[in-house]
Amino acid sequence: MTNYIEENLEYIRQEITKVEQAAGIPLGSVKLLAVSKTFSPEDILVAYNSGQRIFGENKVQELEEKVPKLPKDIEWHLIGHLQSNKVVKAVELAEYIHSVDSEILVSKINRMANEKNKKPKILLEVNISGESSKFGLHIKDVESCVATALKCHNLELVGLMTMAPYEAKKTELNRIFFTLRIERNRLEQKFGIKLPELSMGMSSDFKMAIANGSTIVRIGTLIFGGRNLA
Repeated sequence: MTNYIEENLEYIRQEITKVEQAAGIPLGSVKLLAVSKTFSPEDILVAYNSGQRIFGENKVQELEEKVPKLPKDIEWHLIGHLQSNKVVKAVELAEYIHSVDSEILVSKINRMANEKNKKPKILLEVNISGESSKFGLHIKDVESCVATALKCHNLELVGLMTMAPYEAKKTELNRIFFTLRIERNRLEQKFGIKLPELSMGMSSDFKMAIANGSTIVRIGTLIFGGRNLA
């Protein structure tokens, strides 16, 4: 039975609405990104038939497998680390790329998008926590990467993304999410631009992320259950 996916989606939508109300955020401001990595097209279709339209994958290979099998109006996001040799396929398949973490990658996405007549939306991944095991720009390097992205005509820089440590305490989570929001605000003022999206918060911490300004929460386990690692 897959009814649990429908039930889980309804629960999460209600919880997002509650946090929006409590934080004084306009209802519907926060996008729910269903992280479908390792799950089948059949599972994704259950979520789709429950009204979900935004899905995220960690790997380009899974996008290649799933995109042709699923409805064309799904908005696909690549949220995992993007290797240079996968940029062409990422540009072809994903409307949003969350994990852009270098000026070199920005420039390559721009070139490939030009060749493929695409214009992906990108978010710069920032390693706020400082974990060596995580990808992402050091916060001191974000400004230079923004400057590079703004010179690119075949992509659209729409915001910033971060991942918090799974074991982080509440105070550390608040610090990470708050820091990303402040950096976004600083960059908007510095460059005179709008960066509307903050991609932060997952199944375990999405409520705190929304309270700190997240506009995209990336939720997988709470929707689909434990990962299928087979």
